[in-house]
Amino acid sequence: MVDFGNVLTAMVTPFTDDGQVNYATAEKLASHLADHGTDTLVVCGTTGESPTLTWDEEFELFHVVQQAVAGKAKIIAGTGSNSTQEAIEATEKAAKLGLDGSLQVVPYYNKPPQSGLYQHFKAIAEATPEFPLILYNIPGRTGQNLLPETVVRLAEIANIVGIKEASGNLDQASQIRRNTPPEFAIYSGDDSLTMPLLAVGAKGVISVASHLVGSQLQTMVQAFRSGQVDTAIQIHLKLFPLFKALFLTTNPIPVKAALRLQGWQVGSTRLPLADPSEEVMQALKSVLVDLALL
Repeated sequence: MVDFGNVLTAMVTPFTDDGQVNYATAEKLASHLADHGTDTLVVCGTTGESPTLTWDEEFELFHVVQQAVAGKAKIIAGTGSNSTQEAIEATEKAAKLGLDGSLQVVPYYNKPPQSGLYQHFKAIAEATPEFPLILYNIPGRTGQNLLPETVVRLAEIANIVGIKEASGNLDQASQIRRNTPPEFAIYSGDDSLTMPLLAVGAKGVISVASHLVGSQLQTMVQAFRSGQVDTAIQIHLKLFPLFKALFLTTNPIPVKAALRLQGWQVGSTRLPLADPSEEVMQALKSVLVDLALL
């Protein structure tokens, strides 16, 4: 079974000044992340602004990033959709590209019942039986919570290998861990909850902050795993202000702003996302300076 590692970066999608995808910067950024603590890149997820990318742009990004990190990091493609058929087609295409797996978000807006969620993910898994899938539960964005009992049923399907748990509910993560096999990977979907989730059996994090502190996050997870819990807690507490600053407004607005402050040509976000306020920028700068990231 594929091991996606401890730190997975939900990579931003760079844009040019006129709003086109900046594939050259995507290539450089992917390589940089792979060299600084990232085990696996999640391409075209929420942080990658998947709602406003075309499928053509997404598949070109998969190809470019795959070339950039060959032999250095794995790639998970964000190919989920609120249309089951569309998700199947995109996931089949990603599998044919030779990527390492797929992130499958809970269908958004149409708010399916748990039975529909089970059938949705089962259909995608059965269409790509050799391709590892990670479920993505983020009820704050999708309007529907993927309940632990549904996750437990889905974990019985061979190629559904883990979940990005971003409900913010530690009890929910505990229920999933208690009732799924040890090899079923739970990843924190919130940087600030990585440490608490490690304590209840998570494997690691699908991170936004790893754009800026990937190596430190890798050290934190490894320290926790090796029993150096105090060291891990110290890293968590040191980075905690950054975790919160990156969500002062809708992700990925702050992380793209932070990368621009560091000199990365990632551009702005696509509408309907908008640039951060001056107040958010000042708070972000202050945290980056405090952590010697500027």
